[in-house]
Amino acid sequence: MGGMSLDSLRLTRPDDWHLHLRDGPALATSVPHSARVFARAVAMPNLDPPVTDVAAALAYRRRILDALPAEPPYREFQPLMTLYLRDSTPAKEIRAAAEDDTIIGIKYYPAGATTGSAKGVKDLKKLLPRLELMEELDLPLLLHGEVTDPATDIFDREARFIDQVLAPLRERLPRLRMVLEHITTLDAVDFIRQAGMETAATITVHHLLFNRSHLLSGGIRPHLYCLPVLKRERHRQALVEAATGGEPRFFLGTDSAPHPRGQKESGCGCAGIYSAAAAIELYAQVFEAAGALAKLEAFAAWHGADFYRLPRNRSTIELQRQEWRMPESFAFGEDTVVPIQAGESIPWRLKQEAGDDHG
Repeated sequence: MGGMSLDSLRLTRPDDWHLHLRDGPALATSVPHSARVFARAVAMPNLDPPVTDVAAALAYRRRILDALPAEPPYREFQPLMTLYLRDSTPAKEIRAAAEDDTIIGIKYYPAGATTGSAKGVKDLKKLLPRLELMEELDLPLLLHGEVTDPATDIFDREARFIDQVLAPLRERLPRLRMVLEHITTLDAVDFIRQAGMETAATITVHHLLFNRSHLLSGGIRPHLYCLPVLKRERHRQALVEAATGGEPRFFLGTDSAPHPRGQKESGCGCAGIYSAAAAIELYAQVFEAAGALAKLEAFAAWHGADFYRLPRNRSTIELQRQEWRMPESFAFGEDTVVPIQAGESIPWRLKQEAGDDHG
């Protein structure tokens, strides 16, 4: 159980149920930032080429583990792997994934929806036999919940996906565990609440902190550009209510998604916000502003583990009320990555441990 005072907060070590670590030299930055806090993290498979089979997932997992610093708490970190669903995904790979304890689910990207989704699924309905097999094997389906029809306004893509794709799928496959990732709208909150115990959602810290005015007012802020895109303030408020309300089918998934600075600050900037360097500290800021610090532990450390039928973590972390300033950037391979709240003051800080690089 967590403990709380006005100046400190002790929590069961949390898990990140939606994380982009990238690959290659980038892992030297992304892996330690997540592993300093999180015990487990669901590693997204949208690499180039994507992680489409169990052998590739296990090889990627080894590269992540090899990037961990040697000292605790980093060595406790366990990546949970996913396979990238394709129109051609064979049944044998779904069976192999279900038999491997290090693989947590299958990830659905609509073709063309976001970073690394070009080889995603064109029509999910045509994969019903594969989804029925996942239901039979109790292998969760993780959903990037947007339609990609160019006639649909980008701000409406999540709501349209829920109506056109998810609701019929939920009715067709009532026992398939599904996670609607990085929800952004009141529509999604309402759907999760009425969809039953086999449906859950992750919520990012950036969708709790920001709305679309933060992205577009006073100039375009490329480091706040993400997909699904930030929405209206009423949607942000609905997400805060869902995250801080203690409801068990909403849980933490940062969707931390680093890109080299030049790929963000360009004529066609990449989608993704890098939050791993301060994710739990910023979630604490959001929960405190909502008067709900006592509910942060369940959202961050219990609900996701319970939904995925994994044991809750036994170790703890401690946050202290200590103001610190987020660095302007971090090394990222041969480039740099600009984090969320770059150069800004953050009121909560993870208690200093060996290897903590917050300056």
